[in-house]
Formats: sequence, C-alpha cells, structure tokens
Amino acid sequence: MSEATGGERHDEAPTGGLGTRLNWLRAAVLGANDGIVSTAGVVVGVAGATDSQPALLTAGLAGLLAGSMSMAAGEYVSVSTQRDSEMAALAVEKRELKEQPEAELDELTRMLADRGLSEEVAREAAVQLTDRDALRAHARVEHGIDPDQLANPWHAAVASFLAFTAGALLPLLAIMLPPASARLYVTVLSVLAALTLTGWWSARLGAAAAGPAVLRNVCGGALAMAVTYAAGSALDAAGV
Repeated sequence: MSEATGGERHDEAPTGGLGTRLNWLRAAVLGANDGIVSTAGVVVGVAGATDSQPALLTAGLAGLLAGSMSMAAGEYVSVSTQRDSEMAALAVEKRELKEQPEAELDELTRMLADRGLSEEVAREAAVQLTDRDALRAHARVEHGIDPDQLANPWHAAVASFLAFTAGALLPLLAIMLPPASARLYVTVLSVLAALTLTGWWSARLGAAAAGPAVLRNVCGGALAMAVTYAAGSALDAAGV
C-alpha cells in the first residue's frame, strides 16, 4: 500500500536488511497481540466464574505457557519448512549450474529481460552476475532467496515465545494486582488500551490507515473477553 499513517507516502517496499527487520518487528507486534487477547480471554472467563486469586493465577499462567509454547512450536515448524524449501531450491540450482551452465545463463538472461531490460543489457548483466556469484544470482532473481539470510527456525521460535509472553503478562498482572472489586475493570481497560497500541503500531508498520486496524483489534479483543466472561458466568450460575 502506498499511503502511510500521518499522510506520508512509501512508494517502495523495504528491501534487504531493513525489510527483514520490519518483518520481524511486525511478527513481534502480532505475537504480543495474540498473547494479550488469548490470555485476557482466559483470565476474564475464569473471573466470570470465580474471584479466587489462585484460580485466576493458575488459569493465567497455564494460558501464558500453553500459548507461548504453541506459538514457538508452530513458528519453528513453519520456518523449518520454509528453510528446507530454500535449501532444496539452492541445491537444485547448484546442480543445474554445474551440469548445464550455458542453459542457466540463458535462463538468467530471460528472467532479467522479463523484468524490463533489453536483451543486450540483460545478457551483459547475466554474464556479470554469473561471473561474480552464479548461485547467488539465480537464488535472488529466480527464487527471491538471499543465501546469506536463510530463515532461522530457532530465532523465529524464540522471538514468538518472547513476544507472546510479553503480551500475555499484561492481562495476567492486571487481573492479579488490583483488589478484587476492581480487577475486572482494570483488566478490560488495560487490555483495550494495549490493543489500541498494537493495532496502531501494526498498521504503521504496514503503512496502512491506523483507524480501521485499531477498531478491528479493539473490537476483536472486546468480543473475546465478552464471550469468555459470559461463558464463565454461565458455568458459575449452573453451579459447575
């Protein structure tokens, strides 16, 4: 999207190291947002059934640990699959460059020409790129892969774990620290404030309008808390 928050324009997507850093930051914001919403739903739901502080702490910690481990495991599996695919593509390119270098040079020329270069310039660029680092050239042009920046599943898993945990701590502390008469109100207000912030920040990172993103974020979190609180209250009324 070309229109950014605050009237700024970003006509080009970030590339290279900057793009990677922004993607990681966006993932961290979304992970924290998931931690806020899921843990808030758990503790508010339990608060609808009981005002027991040990029960709230147990439920909150269980939700935090289960959610953070699930996020980390899911991210590890996902990024491992991505890395395996990248490694397989690089292995194929390496074999093809060894077995049929001329055909690979022709292929690189065609791909560069398809991007708007003239045949003559595309051929010259392909030759220069091949002479410098043939595998890197094909990885970047054909597959969009940087061999020096392959996805790291451990980094992704740890980042997801930490982001989710950071977000989950907010509703957990908000439900535990205030007195019993105020804990629900403090939790709801603090969660909605945090969701406003994460919604605004995620929109800014994506160069999108902040208003709709914040509204979606806050409404989704409010709905999650309302549903779980209603379920907890219903179970309490039923004597479960």
